[in-house]
Amino acid sequence: MELGAFSLSLTVRDIEASRRFYAKLGFVALGGEPADNWLILKNGDHVIGLFQGMFEKNMLTFNPGWDSAAQPLASFTDVRELQRELKEQGVEFVTEVDPSTPSGPGSFLVLDPDGNPILVDQHR
Repeated sequence: MELGAFSLSLTVRDIEASRRFYAKLGFVALGGEPADNWLILKNGDHVIGLFQGMFEKNMLTFNPGWDSAAQPLASFTDVRELQRELKEQGVEFVTEVDPSTPSGPGSFLVLDPDGNPILVDQHR
């Protein structure tokens, strides 16, 4: 199962303080808008997202259709197909992508056995 680019989405109290901290670890801004309380940082192949006031918990995030530099992939497994495959395996969903839309942006959220959220978020 190809889930796309991986990142860790962190819930932060102060996005600017977090940006400065991760800059000390070599992370630079890849995208996002601090004024809108989110920022994507990259260090080599490692990507983290900083989100202030958007999520309750840190979560694993996968982006079908993107590589680790947020560049479009020529081919990828659509989020709806991933959802269908996981449902066939008995995975329970917190939120689901609308399967009646054949393609395009969409996301779903599942929890691992310890309650850790996993977001699969397709942007194209």
